[in-house]
Amino acid sequence: MTVTSEQRYGEFVVVRRHEGQDHVAELVLDRPKAMNAVSTDMARSIAAACDALGADRDVRATVLTSSHGRAFCVGADLKERNSFTDADLVRQRPTARAAYTGVLELPMPVIAAVHGFALGGGFELALACDVIVADATAVVGLPEVSVGVIPGGGGTQLLPRRVGAARAAELVFSARRVEAAEARELGLVDELVEAGRDREEALALGARIAANSPVGLRAAKKALRLGQGLDLRAGLEVEDAAWRSVAFSGDRAEGVAAFNEKRRPDWPGE
Repeated sequence: MTVTSEQRYGEFVVVRRHEGQDHVAELVLDRPKAMNAVSTDMARSIAAACDALGADRDVRATVLTSSHGRAFCVGADLKERNSFTDADLVRQRPTARAAYTGVLELPMPVIAAVHGFALGGGFELALACDVIVADATAVVGLPEVSVGVIPGGGGTQLLPRRVGAARAAELVFSARRVEAAEARELGLVDELVEAGRDREEALALGARIAANSPVGLRAAKKALRLGQGLDLRAGLEVEDAAWRSVAFSGDRAEGVAAFNEKRRPDWPGE
């Protein structure tokens, strides 16, 4: 796949665009020497890249990938943390949170392409995405209690929304690692593909998603996210507000016209 543009954010994060996938952005974790352990600098770069992607109306889908052959991301940089004073840890916390919320709050659909280890904060980055595509080598888990902390990148809130409170409790309290087949069975990942094909399949899914209305995609994601945890009546109000935000858009008019004219839509994106 030919890269048509590349923007680096700091030393450890890259955003790429590819030929034939004009509306798909690839957000690459690129700290291979540390298996993408999230340092302060890397967290800052993830947040900056997400800020830029969120403001880019041309991006209809984002795919979160890794440049390391054997790991998606092994979580927080514990070597760096080992040198921290309590005051250092307090100062770093907003930077760390901004990385995870940056991915979580991206307004377009986001797909994680996971292979190898996705542990702790690494799995939390994947959980912040809308869909997780994993290959057969994937090993996921939230082992934070084994080093005296808790999942602090959204894991205690995002995991039970995926698998239920009791299953999430078992996984967090046991700190166990879950291999690919079981992860798919438990719903920790959404699609399981052959070893080495996670990135290719995630980008292909991103392209299929990006063929749809950018206005519709963002509104649908907003409704899905805001409706989580609400009772049905409140959730339907969230859905209605999202529907109203798109019902009179140029995308809606173009979509209906294209359907009736039996052609592919040319989305205006507004």
